[in-house]
Amino acid sequence: MSSQKKETGKKNEKDLNQEKVRREVEEKEDVRLEEYGQMTLNGNEARKTIYLLSIIGEIEGHENLPGSSKATKYDHVLPKLAQLEDDAKIDGLLVLLNTSGGDVDAGLAIAEMIASMSMPTVSLVLGGSHSIGVPLAVAADYSFIVPTGTMMVHPVRMTGMVIGTERTYEYFEMIQERILNFVTEHAEIAHDQLKGLMHSTKMLTRDLGTVLVGKEAVQAGLINEVGGIREALKKLYAMAEGKKK
Repeated sequence: MSSQKKETGKKNEKDLNQEKVRREVEEKEDVRLEEYGQMTLNGNEARKTIYLLSIIGEIEGHENLPGSSKATKYDHVLPKLAQLEDDAKIDGLLVLLNTSGGDVDAGLAIAEMIASMSMPTVSLVLGGSHSIGVPLAVAADYSFIVPTGTMMVHPVRMTGMVIGTERTYEYFEMIQERILNFVTEHAEIAHDQLKGLMHSTKMLTRDLGTVLVGKEAVQAGLINEVGGIREALKKLYAMAEGKKK
């Protein structure tokens, strides 16, 4: 009788430890989701472990944005992407985008990291993916945009006090070419066509550029397909399965 009680006690203790570990994992997931918009999806029928990365608000670069601003910090995202690439348990990456743009160097750094990952990657534009958000959207292996999602393509803007010399102009032209080259390498749109959208004067009365909504982004060759979370995950499961085989 005494041995049975001991066995029961050990079993109960084991169950309690497992429950404790489960709660700790859930708490860490909640904190990570709240702080960084990141979490792991692994309850699907396809039995694939998908990492969710949210790029929300403005892309923060070397300078901190005001505390009231929604921001994605590139110094948080880059190490996480490196960790994912090194994790054999992760089958794919889903990137959710709703960004107004931000720091060009930081945005391109994230885009280059996503584009160079060996695991299948899918992006989904929700709300908007403007300015430097365009390279981020096309960096994935396959991209989706919801019907009401928008993408704004415009030239690199000069903000703050800028000395308008010829060299300054050439510097901004160089930055712009970096963006144009990256997008055209990772999307089905020609360099001249993208540059034309970027410098269009027809849509924005006080600025240059073009806003594409939903299927217009697909027709232009920036995005692969109109769809939502269901289509994005289905595509990612299929890509992960194909890579496994």
